[in-house]
Amino acid sequence: MNIIDILNERGYIEQMTHPEEIKQLLEKGNVPFYIGIDPTADSLHVGHFVPLMVASHLQKAGHTPIILVGGGTATIGDPSFKNDMRKMLSREELDYNVECIKKQIEKFVSFEGDNAAIIANNADWLLNLNFVDFVREIGSLFSVNRMLAAECYKQRMESGLTFFEMSYMLMQSYDFLHLYNTYGCKLQLGGNDQWSNIIGGVELIRKIGKDDSFGLTFKLLTTKEGKKMGKTEKGALWLSPEKTSPYEFYQYWRNIEDSSVETVFKILTFLPIEKIKELASYKDEKINEAKKILAFEITKLIHGEAEALKAQEAASALFEGNGNLENMPTTSLESPDITIVDAIVLAQIAPSKGQARTLIAQGGISLNDIKIEDANYRLSSQDFKDGYAILKKGKKIYHKLVIQ
Repeated sequence: MNIIDILNERGYIEQMTHPEEIKQLLEKGNVPFYIGIDPTADSLHVGHFVPLMVASHLQKAGHTPIILVGGGTATIGDPSFKNDMRKMLSREELDYNVECIKKQIEKFVSFEGDNAAIIANNADWLLNLNFVDFVREIGSLFSVNRMLAAECYKQRMESGLTFFEMSYMLMQSYDFLHLYNTYGCKLQLGGNDQWSNIIGGVELIRKIGKDDSFGLTFKLLTTKEGKKMGKTEKGALWLSPEKTSPYEFYQYWRNIEDSSVETVFKILTFLPIEKIKELASYKDEKINEAKKILAFEITKLIHGEAEALKAQEAASALFEGNGNLENMPTTSLESPDITIVDAIVLAQIAPSKGQARTLIAQGGISLNDIKIEDANYRLSSQDFKDGYAILKKGKKIYHKLVIQ
């Protein structure tokens, strides 16, 4: 199968600028392609997962991934589909973030072999650009009217789109031109929310007389309500174990809605399509077995098999009465004498004491399987008879409390 057929079969592709030409191009041999990641944090999150999976599939098909880390564009921040301007980071913050996320990228693409992946940082060519030269040579090729009509900017038109942010499209388009000239990069990939920016780069290269620049976008992972997957009560679902523990990561995928199982299997795992269809065909209670395999496969890819097994064992211990409790999220307390509200906040089950009290009032908190009804309840040594206490929010969020 052509790699485009494979990506289509797994449900990745949303739009392509030149479908037949892209397919033919990828059949001819090694094609350098790029995806962009702005280092706005010191870890990747689930939003970066899909593009990196696509990069992995393309590399396995013989093509060369260029992972463009946006040390330059991140100083502006992509305004696409955003209500407010992003926080501007210092060069030192961006450099630190770049180094952190490079290690996570290595889990998806190989930096060895004939089509070894390349990491490029657009800070190397963007930060020293001469403004007048840039707007004369690049800016003159862009229509402001057309840019303002782009769907990605519409949310910002009422609150105010700054010229600073509007220049992001020019910068990203220039990135494609630079990679085209430097590495022979012919194809830019991105999430569907990047369509306008990708078209900008494709057209920029074609306006200077080339005809072999292309763009492809892939579908965003969403719930049945249309919300992006990877959002938790604590915020983003991070790929860093320091920001999202392997157990929490595993549990997120273990608890996805039944209707999303097949889609997530296809997009976030490398299991064969035949196996995926078999697992996705499970009904009623049996679908939970498919979800366990799904959660294990995704956690293994991000955190390694050992951590995936630990997360699986912890979940089994909690929900099925067997397995190893040692690997569930744990908070150490200096003393058993603590209010239930403080314990909830320390365990990060709620971000504030006010929200902790609300959870208790709503009947959403249990301690050792006993529902807590009094927000003034104080824990004692009696709650730690087994050496630990289990704090529970709802039916699916557990946390172990131990005494130092």
